[in-house]
Amino acid sequence: MSAAATADWERLIELSPEEMQSRLGEALHVYVTAMRYPPSAMHHRGPTWLGHAAREGWRGVAAVDRRGDMVGVAYGYRGAPGQWWYEQVHHGLLDTGDADGARYWLRDYFELTELHVLPGTQGRGIGEALLRMLLDEAIGAQVLLSTPEGPSRAWQLYRRVGFEDVLRNYRFAGDPRPFAVLGRPLPLD
Repeated sequence: MSAAATADWERLIELSPEEMQSRLGEALHVYVTAMRYPPSAMHHRGPTWLGHAAREGWRGVAAVDRRGDMVGVAYGYRGAPGQWWYEQVHHGLLDTGDADGARYWLRDYFELTELHVLPGTQGRGIGEALLRMLLDEAIGAQVLLSTPEGPSRAWQLYRRVGFEDVLRNYRFAGDPRPFAVLGRPLPLD
């Protein structure tokens, strides 16, 4: 476990697209550690994350410890037709016969793309603080996210702040795990 994982978090910071680029290695380390992915996943996700930072409405935030090391990261942007995630969720909703849900949820939303906290710092309110700061000025009538199915701290957080089911047990292309798509109106209470 890294020193950052055992240190207490101190504060939240906003990330500009340029800061995300300069701190991408740290952010991806948080991601692969929190998701228990192999380190090689960092190389595949890096270009995607940088591409996301150029999208309309992109916002990024991070939690840092006393030394300034990143212990949590979150970002998102305005969802739109033609984006991979939008198309996946749109088809998933249509496949379940929920055309009304597709029209409602996908018409004007902020996609909470990533929210990760190092395991050694979880349970200290970092995830909720990141979520609230990220969504405080998010663009859209609602916010949508996807998370692996099953009990987790993430599930508890999302339910606690009012996220509801949009699509359950969905399998995104390229990932065999079942995911839930959750949403709620903006702003947060």
